[in-house]
Amino acid sequence: MATDWTLTMDCADAPSVAAFWMLALGYVERPPPSGWDSWDAWMAAQGVPEEEWHDGAYLYDPEDRLPNLSLLRVPEPKTVKNRVHLDLQVSGGRDVAPALREERIRAKVAELVAAGGTVAWESPGPAGLDHVTMRDPEGNELCVV
Repeated sequence: MATDWTLTMDCADAPSVAAFWMLALGYVERPPPSGWDSWDAWMAAQGVPEEEWHDGAYLYDPEDRLPNLSLLRVPEPKTVKNRVHLDLQVSGGRDVAPALREERIRAKVAELVAAGGTVAWESPGPAGLDHVTMRDPEGNELCVV
Protein backbone atom coordinates (compact mmCIF):
# COMPACT_ATOMS: atom_id res chain seq x y z
CA MET A 1 0.00 0.00 0.00
CA ALA A 2 1.34 3.44 -0.94
CA THR A 3 1.99 6.04 1.73
CA ASP A 4 0.26 9.42 1.57
CA TRP A 5 2.77 12.22 1.37
CA THR A 6 2.97 16.01 1.26
CA LEU A 7 5.64 18.16 -0.31
CA THR A 8 6.80 20.76 2.21
CA MET A 9 8.71 23.90 1.26
CA ASP A 10 10.51 26.19 3.68
CA CYS A 11 9.97 29.90 3.15
CA ALA A 12 10.12 33.30 4.85
CA ASP A 13 6.58 34.48 3.97
CA ALA A 14 4.15 31.57 3.75
CA PRO A 15 1.07 33.55 2.61
CA SER A 16 2.82 35.22 -0.35
CA VAL A 17 4.64 32.06 -1.45
CA ALA A 18 1.34 30.15 -1.12
CA ALA A 19 -0.36 32.66 -3.44
CA PHE A 20 2.34 32.05 -6.07
CA TRP A 21 2.04 28.25 -5.84
CA MET A 22 -1.77 28.33 -5.91
CA LEU A 23 -1.51 30.12 -9.26
CA ALA A 24 1.30 27.88 -10.51
CA LEU A 25 -0.45 24.61 -9.64
CA GLY A 26 -4.15 25.48 -9.67
CA TYR A 27 -4.26 24.45 -6.00
CA VAL A 28 -6.44 26.01 -3.30
CA GLU A 29 -5.99 26.56 0.41
CA ARG A 30 -6.85 23.47 2.43
CA PRO A 31 -9.99 24.07 4.49
CA PRO A 32 -9.66 23.91 8.29
CA PRO A 33 -10.19 20.57 10.02
CA SER A 34 -13.75 19.32 10.25
CA GLY A 35 -15.73 21.12 12.94
CA TRP A 36 -13.78 24.38 12.70
CA ASP A 37 -14.87 27.54 10.88
CA SER A 38 -11.31 28.77 10.29
CA TRP A 39 -7.68 27.83 10.71
CA ASP A 40 -7.36 30.67 13.26
CA ALA A 41 -10.11 29.12 15.40
CA TRP A 42 -8.50 25.69 15.14
CA MET A 43 -5.04 27.07 16.03
CA ALA A 44 -6.44 28.98 19.00
CA ALA A 45 -8.11 25.80 20.27
CA GLN A 46 -4.81 23.92 19.88
CA GLY A 47 -2.94 26.54 21.92
CA VAL A 48 -0.82 27.81 19.03
CA PRO A 49 0.44 31.32 19.90
CA GLU A 50 -1.30 33.94 17.73
CA GLU A 51 2.03 35.24 16.36
CA GLU A 52 2.54 31.80 14.74
CA TRP A 53 -0.88 31.52 13.06
CA HIS A 54 0.39 32.61 9.65
CA ASP A 55 3.70 30.73 9.74
CA GLY A 56 2.34 28.09 7.41
CA ALA A 57 0.04 27.55 4.47
CA TYR A 58 -1.56 24.28 3.42
CA LEU A 59 -2.57 23.79 -0.20
CA TYR A 60 -4.23 20.96 -2.05
CA ASP A 61 -5.46 19.91 -5.45
CA PRO A 62 -9.19 20.78 -5.53
CA GLU A 63 -9.77 17.52 -7.44
CA ASP A 64 -7.95 15.69 -4.61
CA ARG A 65 -5.78 13.70 -7.04
CA LEU A 66 -2.31 15.13 -6.44
CA PRO A 67 -0.12 15.50 -3.34
CA ASN A 68 -0.66 18.32 -0.89
CA LEU A 69 1.79 21.22 -0.61
CA SER A 70 2.74 22.74 2.74
CA LEU A 71 4.69 25.97 3.13
CA LEU A 72 6.39 26.56 6.46
CA ARG A 73 8.13 29.70 7.68
CA VAL A 74 11.73 29.17 8.75
CA PRO A 75 14.17 31.79 10.06
CA GLU A 76 17.03 31.14 7.65
CA PRO A 77 16.99 32.19 3.97
CA LYS A 78 17.44 29.83 1.03
CA THR A 79 21.16 29.48 0.35
CA VAL A 80 21.72 26.78 -2.28
CA LYS A 81 20.08 25.17 -5.31
CA ASN A 82 17.09 22.93 -4.66
CA ARG A 83 17.82 19.20 -4.86
CA VAL A 84 14.13 18.58 -5.59
CA HIS A 85 11.92 20.82 -7.72
CA LEU A 86 8.54 20.78 -9.42
CA ASP A 87 8.10 20.52 -13.18
CA LEU A 88 4.90 22.23 -14.29
CA GLN A 89 3.91 20.13 -17.29
CA VAL A 90 1.88 22.62 -19.30
CA SER A 91 3.06 22.00 -22.87
CA GLY A 92 1.25 18.74 -23.50
CA GLY A 93 4.41 16.71 -24.09
CA ARG A 94 6.96 16.25 -26.82
CA ASP A 95 4.41 14.83 -29.23
CA VAL A 96 2.75 18.28 -29.41
CA ALA A 97 3.86 20.57 -32.24
CA PRO A 98 6.92 22.58 -31.11
CA ALA A 99 5.27 25.96 -31.77
CA LEU A 100 2.26 25.05 -29.63
CA ARG A 101 4.49 23.66 -26.86
CA GLU A 102 6.45 26.91 -26.81
CA GLU A 103 3.26 29.00 -26.80
CA ARG A 104 1.92 27.08 -23.78
CA ILE A 105 5.22 27.27 -21.90
CA ARG A 106 5.62 31.01 -22.52
CA ALA A 107 2.01 31.70 -21.46
CA LYS A 108 2.53 29.96 -18.11
CA VAL A 109 5.91 31.66 -17.63
CA ALA A 110 4.31 35.07 -18.22
CA GLU A 111 1.58 34.28 -15.71
CA LEU A 112 4.16 33.24 -13.09
CA VAL A 113 6.39 36.26 -13.72
CA ALA A 114 3.35 38.50 -13.13
CA ALA A 115 2.86 36.64 -9.82
CA GLY A 116 6.42 37.35 -8.65
CA GLY A 117 8.41 34.53 -10.24
CA THR A 118 11.59 35.10 -12.20
CA VAL A 119 13.09 33.37 -15.22
CA ALA A 120 16.47 31.80 -14.50
CA TRP A 121 17.15 30.43 -18.00
CA GLU A 122 15.56 28.88 -21.05
CA SER A 123 16.56 25.45 -22.36
CA PRO A 124 16.16 24.84 -26.08
CA GLY A 125 15.35 21.40 -27.41
CA PRO A 126 15.99 19.94 -30.84
CA ALA A 127 12.78 21.46 -32.27
CA GLY A 128 12.34 24.62 -30.19
CA LEU A 129 11.93 25.61 -26.57
CA ASP A 130 12.12 22.55 -24.28
CA HIS A 131 11.58 24.18 -20.88
CA VAL A 132 12.12 27.31 -18.79
CA THR A 133 13.76 27.17 -15.38
CA MET A 134 12.24 29.71 -12.99
CA ARG A 135 12.37 30.76 -9.36
CA ASP A 136 9.39 31.44 -7.11
CA PRO A 137 9.30 34.75 -5.14
CA GLU A 138 11.77 33.33 -2.59
CA GLY A 139 14.14 31.71 -5.06
CA ASN A 140 12.93 28.10 -5.09
CA GLU A 141 13.52 26.55 -8.51
CA LEU A 142 10.80 25.13 -10.72
CA CYS A 143 10.63 24.25 -14.42
CA VAL A 144 7.85 25.04 -16.86
CA VAL A 145 7.89 22.17 -19.32
